[in-house]
Amino acid sequence: MPRVIVLDNLSEDGLKLLHSSGDIDCDVRPGLKGAQLRDTLREYDGAICRSGVKITADVLEGNRRLKVIVRAGAGTDNIDTAAAARMGIVVMNTPGGNTTSTAEHTIAMMMALSRHVHPAYRSLIEGRWDRKRFMGAQLAGKTLGVIGLGRVGQSVAVRAITLQMRVLGYDPFVPESRIKELGIEPCRSIDEILPRVDYLTVHTPLNDQTRNLIGTDQIKRMKKGARVINCARGGICDEAALAEGLKSGHLGGVALDVFTTEPCTASPLFGLPGALCTPHLGASTEEAQTSVAVEAAELLIDFFTSGAIRQAVNVPPLDPRTLASLRPYLNLAYRLGLLMAQLERALPRRCLLRFEGDVAGRDCRLLSAAFAAGLLDHGAEGETSIVNAEILLRDRGVELVQETSPRIGDFRSLITAELDTDKGPRTASATLFGRDIPRLVRMGEFRLETRLEGILLLTTHRDVPGVIGKIGLVCGRHQVNIAYLSVGRRIGQPGGEAMGVFALDSEPPAEALAETLQLEPIIRASVVRLPSADKLPPWLGR
Repeated sequence: MPRVIVLDNLSEDGLKLLHSSGDIDCDVRPGLKGAQLRDTLREYDGAICRSGVKITADVLEGNRRLKVIVRAGAGTDNIDTAAAARMGIVVMNTPGGNTTSTAEHTIAMMMALSRHVHPAYRSLIEGRWDRKRFMGAQLAGKTLGVIGLGRVGQSVAVRAITLQMRVLGYDPFVPESRIKELGIEPCRSIDEILPRVDYLTVHTPLNDQTRNLIGTDQIKRMKKGARVINCARGGICDEAALAEGLKSGHLGGVALDVFTTEPCTASPLFGLPGALCTPHLGASTEEAQTSVAVEAAELLIDFFTSGAIRQAVNVPPLDPRTLASLRPYLNLAYRLGLLMAQLERALPRRCLLRFEGDVAGRDCRLLSAAFAAGLLDHGAEGETSIVNAEILLRDRGVELVQETSPRIGDFRSLITAELDTDKGPRTASATLFGRDIPRLVRMGEFRLETRLEGILLLTTHRDVPGVIGKIGLVCGRHQVNIAYLSVGRRIGQPGGEAMGVFALDSEPPAEALAETLQLEPIIRASVVRLPSADKLPPWLGR
């Protein structure tokens, strides 16, 4: 039974869902950090966190057990997703659960900033009635610039439009047609937005491209009196630059809910006139916390019960229906990789995968990753899977290329792997018989038909009478039974070279292989070990 740890405080509804699942053993241990967090994570198969815990590369180092981390919320900047992918750990998030709450908080901050709500209330507490000091500005008729038009950005824009604001938007990953559908005027760059807006709000993830996205230079391009709001991630806006903008009078106001370092108890903005700050409250509603907790629990349960990967940030998604239809092909590609890895013993310089026929219409990126996982399974430290296999191949200088063709040839679907090795090109092709039986149908120029399972003795020999009998005698002397065999000639060349694949019921001793290699017709011989027919790699789920 998979063990799961909850690393931050989570809504009771989410915890109930985890505890009520008969397939998961769940522990709750908030507040872990450093070496204690690292050592604890090594005892679990999955983890759920919020923003309180920092799961860094150091924390994940040496972890051979953890399979999945789910962030109950949208931002994953507290998780080293690249390091997780390298370790074969899927990272998922719940971007939709707090959309409404965060969008509402953004609008609330914009309104409070415009009407001086906080300083006006403070003046009353201090015994003053200063109506004339707090002349505000209405939102209707003003222009709002939205940078980042994901779920939250779009929700903010829709609400602003209902407040009779004109909305400009920029997001290179959202089609212009979709932006226009929302009633937003699309812009081609941030620089195009800056001089035109009265209010600017950012709703992007935090990464190397968005860190300090709004800094001194961007503030200078904005009109005097413009206001900046950040309820997304700390660090997108340069806090020091915002503070200088307020002090100089160029900015009319700044509202921040997020900070570069959190918890934050000291910022150059705190106490400045025109600044409004809250302690990361965007998702702090009962509704949002319940929603993200339940969604995170469901993602984790689905992952361990069906193998589903939804809302992942470091691997392609894989829903249960897709996984069910793709599982036989993933298994086929994985076994083909295992086969070729054991035949060559050393990694190639380049792998070309060709997908022909019906399989070409599947998610070939995942199939390539499955092949890579098989290719690395015997040579990589730690477990390989479709999450980290391509990364590990690139780390070793191996180029992985894929080609697709819908044309149907001898088989309805065919996967061909061509490896560029120090000994020249090596090629093998495989297909499915029936619904899910993996078959090797070609090795180099030899046509074959054999199951990709169990212990296989592969031989290349001269195509002369008596070869099969001689190999059978060697196996008999060493009490190794041959279950079945397949023999294929070099295409169009009877009497030349041939290849044999012997399925064995037990592992042949080294002496048996040595005797086989000494047989006069034998050119090459090797033993390959593949999983039994009913055994799938753990990352394929049940």
